[in-house]
Amino acid sequence: MNDPLTRAGFVAVVGAPNAGKSTLVNGLVGSKVSIVSPKVQTTRMRVIGIAMTDLADGGRAQVVLVDTPGIFRVAKRRLERAMVAAAWRGADDADLVALVVDAERGVGAETEAIIERLKEQRAPRYLVLNKIDLVPREKLLALTAELNARLPFERTFMVSALKADGIGDLLKTLAAALPAGPFLYPEDQAADLPMRLLAAEVTREQVFLQLHQELPYEAAVETDKWEDRADGSVRIEQTIHVQREGQRAIFLGKGGARIKQIGARARHELGQMLERPVHLFLHVKVSERWADTPAHYRTIGLDYEP
Repeated sequence: MNDPLTRAGFVAVVGAPNAGKSTLVNGLVGSKVSIVSPKVQTTRMRVIGIAMTDLADGGRAQVVLVDTPGIFRVAKRRLERAMVAAAWRGADDADLVALVVDAERGVGAETEAIIERLKEQRAPRYLVLNKIDLVPREKLLALTAELNARLPFERTFMVSALKADGIGDLLKTLAAALPAGPFLYPEDQAADLPMRLLAAEVTREQVFLQLHQELPYEAAVETDKWEDRADGSVRIEQTIHVQREGQRAIFLGKGGARIKQIGARARHELGQMLERPVHLFLHVKVSERWADTPAHYRTIGLDYEP
């Protein structure tokens, strides 16, 4: 028999690219489970973050947040199609759906398309207006009315995920709406992502943060080797895949300075996350057709679509 004082379930976090979904998930979980950068499409796979919270009735809830890739209105390339498919699978399988909208940008074509698709969802839907610190109150109220007229939501939340403003109320509400039942994961687990994959994501985030517009977002990072050493440290070897020789030169930088900086920052962050010394070795490889290789899709948790 299920303990009536516990609730657990899945919440799919969906939205247009760069709406702030990953920042929101990290804030709700209270630790980093998904990479964040100003560049759109940093999240490629469904990343699961696990948030624990107390309930008003004295019970406890486990909110399993599924951070989905940003949903394109028109997905042209194979990688984009795989990402959109992963996003909608996350929504279809969830107990609740949270639509994150960039309040500063408002309702664009991508958000309109998501709303139309959400009309088919059976799960309760919640609206999260993000980046409210950048928008006048009058615009927020008008945007709330506009979106709820298109699709009635259970509740609308106004948050600044970056400043962790308003996310506590959101977490409590989602938790109370989940079905009663036992926890799905250990209480001290913050994410459901293999460490090799998380390590690759940390390095990919540094790639985005440091290369900005110089880098096409198709670049990929794979963890080739993970060795737990006798002294308690870990040795990690990774390959950064690029599509052209010119991109490889950008990654390396003059005298290898750029790749060393990427490695140093990724190593520092991994050390903090793992709470142990990390020895990180990066290799840049030209893989012209990696975006058409099924094995690469499996590595990052996506289905390959012929």
